[in-house]
Amino acid sequence: MKIGDKLKTARQQSHLTQETVADLISVSRQTISNWENEKSYPDIVSLIKLSDLYQISLDTLLKGDGKIIKHLDKTTNVVKSNQKLQTFLLSYLLIITCLLLLSLFFLKSYYFLLLFSLVMIFSLLILFYQIIKRI
Repeated sequence: MKIGDKLKTARQQSHLTQETVADLISVSRQTISNWENEKSYPDIVSLIKLSDLYQISLDTLLKGDGKIIKHLDKTTNVVKSNQKLQTFLLSYLLIITCLLLLSLFFLKSYYFLLLFSLVMIFSLLILFYQIIKRI
């Protein structure tokens, strides 16, 4: 059974409306509807609240639905995300250091300064993208 069906069945067995559940766990009624229709998936905090509200275990809610497991893995894997950001930052610092050292030899070359500027701008854009993506 899929997570959406489990959530809907549990809500109905608890004699609650989508509106009531939404108020109790501090989300919108549309969010409850989207979860039950599997247009989106609840985050781990919402799953815990739903588990408590419906008095069913997380194990019962999650087992048998690979999509929700993939969703939770993607949204809660902070360590992997931090490692990617750290790797990018170290690479960025290494590139900038190399370019600065090279600039000592090619200080009078306008093409090198242009290339250096473009690399810095592009690197900063990627860095901002990575930071925004994490938020």
